Amino acid sequence: MSYDLHIHYPDTLPFRPESRVLALGLFDGMHLGHMEIMAKTIKLAKAAGLTPMVQTFTGLNKTSDGLLYTFRERCDLIASCGIKDVFVLSFDDVRDMAPELFFDDMLRIRAGAAAVVAGDDYTFGKGGAGNPEMLKRLGKESDIGVRIVPELDLDGRRISTTRMRECLAEGNVSEVARLCGGRPYYYSGRVIKGKQEGRKMGFPTANLPVDKFCVKRGVYASRITIGPNTFYGVTNIGRRPTIENDAPTDIVETNIFDFDEDIYGVMIKVELIEFIRPEKSFSGRDELIQNVEQNKTEALKFFRDSGIDI
Repeated sequence: MSYDLHIHYPDTLPFRPESRVLALGLFDGMHLGHMEIMAKTIKLAKAAGLTPMVQTFTGLNKTSDGLLYTFRERCDLIASCGIKDVFVLSFDDVRDMAPELFFDDMLRIRAGAAAVVAGDDYTFGKGGAGNPEMLKRLGKESDIGVRIVPELDLDGRRISTTRMRECLAEGNVSEVARLCGGRPYYYSGRVIKGKQEGRKMGFPTANLPVDKFCVKRGVYASRITIGPNTFYGVTNIGRRPTIENDAPTDIVETNIFDFDEDIYGVMIKVELIEFIRPEKSFSGRDELIQNVEQNKTEALKFFRDSGIDI
C-alpha cells in the first residue's frame, strides 16, 4: 500500500476501552461525503486526544456488479484522508447480529469506541435494522458519543456511491471526479501479459484485469502512474470484439504515449480522465488500427486543451 496504514481485525485489535473515534460504513465510493465523515472523525479524535479509526467491511457488496474499489484501493483512499487505523469486519461474521449486539460487541467492546461518526443514511445490524436514530439511542445508553454527518449535495443532488455508479455506467468519468473532489476513477494492479496483439499492430498496451465494477465499455483519455512517474495515454476497457470476437472478461488496455518499457508484473494505476467513444467492433485490423490512431489524436487534443503538455 502507498500509505502507513494499520489494518486490524477483531482478533488482532488491541483492547483499549474508550480510546477511539470510529467512522462507520463501507466507504466503497470514497466520495466527498465519505471524506467529510473522515474529516469529522479526525477532528473529534484530535480534540479529545483519541485515535481516529475507520470501521469497514470485507464481503459486503450491495449490488451484483462489483464494488467500485478493491479492498486495497479502499484502504489507500482511506489512508489518503489522514486515517492510520482501519478496523475490518467480515460481513459474513456480523450480518445476522442484532443492531444492539453489533453496537455493543463490535463497536463498544472490541473497537473501544468512545465516539462514532456516521452518515445520515447509515444502517447496521441484521437486515440493516439499525439507523442513525437507534445509533444515537444506543450511544446515549452506553455513554458513547454519536455524530451524524448530514448529506452533501452537488448541483442539488445527493453525493452518493449510487450516483457514482450511474455516472460510471454512462462513461461520465469527469462527473465522478467532481463527486470525489477532483480524484479520477481508476483501475490499479499488476500488469498482466496478454496476447500482444496491440504490439503487433504498432500500439503496445499495458493490460489490467477488471476485478471490480466495470465502467461503460469504450475508450478513455487516461493518466497512468508507475512508481513515482506519471504518464498519459489512451485506455480501452471492454471485451475486444474485433480481436477476440467478444472475450469472456473485461480488460483494461492502455497505450501509454511515448513509452515502450517491459512492465509486466509492475503495479500501475490507470486513471480515467475523459470518455472518448463507446466500444465498437470493426471490420478488421486495418480499420481498428485507423481508429486507434484517431483515439490517440483525440486524447492528445483533450490533454493539450486542458493545459497538459505532452
